[in-house]
Amino acid sequence: MRLGLGRGVVLAAALLGCRPPAPPSSGFTLLFFGRSPAASLGGLSWAPDPEHARLVAFDRRLKVARRITHPRLATPMAVTPLGRSQLLVTERTGEGVVIDTAGGGRVVREWESPDVASLYAASGGHLVATRSPYYVPQLATPEPDTAPLIRILDTLGRPTGGLATIRRPATPLLDYVVNAGAVAVGSDGAVYFAPLVRDEIRKYTPGARLAWTTKRGLFQSEPDPEFLPANGTELRLRKALVNIALALGPTPPALDERLYVLGSDDSAATRLRLDVLDPATGAILATRHLGPHETAVALDASGALAAFDADSLIASAAEAAPATRELFGPPFALPDLAGDTVTLARFRGKVTLVNFWASWCDPCREEFPHMAELYRDFDRKDFEIAGVSDDVDKGQMLAFVRRYRPPFPILVGGGRMKEVYHYRGLPYSVLLDRRGRLIERIFGFGGAEEFRKLHDTIANEVRVP
Repeated sequence: MRLGLGRGVVLAAALLGCRPPAPPSSGFTLLFFGRSPAASLGGLSWAPDPEHARLVAFDRRLKVARRITHPRLATPMAVTPLGRSQLLVTERTGEGVVIDTAGGGRVVREWESPDVASLYAASGGHLVATRSPYYVPQLATPEPDTAPLIRILDTLGRPTGGLATIRRPATPLLDYVVNAGAVAVGSDGAVYFAPLVRDEIRKYTPGARLAWTTKRGLFQSEPDPEFLPANGTELRLRKALVNIALALGPTPPALDERLYVLGSDDSAATRLRLDVLDPATGAILATRHLGPHETAVALDASGALAAFDADSLIASAAEAAPATRELFGPPFALPDLAGDTVTLARFRGKVTLVNFWASWCDPCREEFPHMAELYRDFDRKDFEIAGVSDDVDKGQMLAFVRRYRPPFPILVGGGRMKEVYHYRGLPYSVLLDRRGRLIERIFGFGGAEEFRKLHDTIANEVRVP
């Protein structure tokens, strides 16, 4: 992949309706960006930009102020503050990545998901994880009925306890689908949870007591997800996607804190809605049905809601001063298949695609023919590819090379490359300019369309002397 739903009472006072955005001077704070919760930190609103494998920070005018990229940010899906300057990022596949926004965007630590894929929320030193609504396997190994619904974690991502227990569906293999959901944490340690496929929003007290459950009345009856007749080899489920993301505040000091629930008006979550709840009682205070292009939700300085087009907001990143390209590193010196040492410096003066792969990686097999075609489309004086194998087994690497016969150089990484370059998974590529600086990172294999875009990027870059 290239990186590239109930009626409520109308809110009174400062939260009356969703009037047109206030003048920019009042400023905005993001609640949701796309289908993800945003985070307020250091005077900026931080949001994940999974399409471009980065985090983006917006100022009070909702203009892009900062961007953070890193090999360990492959597909960031959610962010939550962790301390005064750190953000905890949820990766699509469930890893937790802690980024220091005051330290140039360096990764402080990361951990593996305690579930198949987890979603993280934090506040006031409290850190929790739920089964992620962003990556939901159709089938999963049945869990014991004592398994926690919400995991309590320490700041190193280690489970230290649990909250509530999972709900067992009629078909145990659908445990994950039924128990995935959105989560938010109050500064007092209260946990708010909203199941992905059920019309419920719940609050658990810091003492682990269920404080309230709110329903919108979306369905006359609400059965568990169930299997539909298979379409060939495709597994299909009947389910309704209800809750997508939760956010608490922020609001000006004179206003009470609110719980904002991003949900769906239809079973496929193509029409979004926003419900505003009183965190103390669970009462629905207001409901806003979002338009097709209202994909970012913010609060203005008075606490009034405003909706925007997320794509238009992110486009301001292109209008801002271009980010300085960073040198790719550390520079490598690796043997090729003949045993001769090839250094990164050898490719200086050419636009270069450095591709990390392994023989056991299925998407790598799909990617190689596209890379071969790309390699043949450009002159060697302008463009190169360095295919770096991360196989431990040299025999399997050589068998892969004999089968696919790549026309570009193959270098031997010997299973050490992930430790050096900290990428999330394979395939992983970096496109470098003629001076060895990063143009973009590419995570996974995005098919023919990805390579058409990559071809255009390279064609534009080779025109630069």
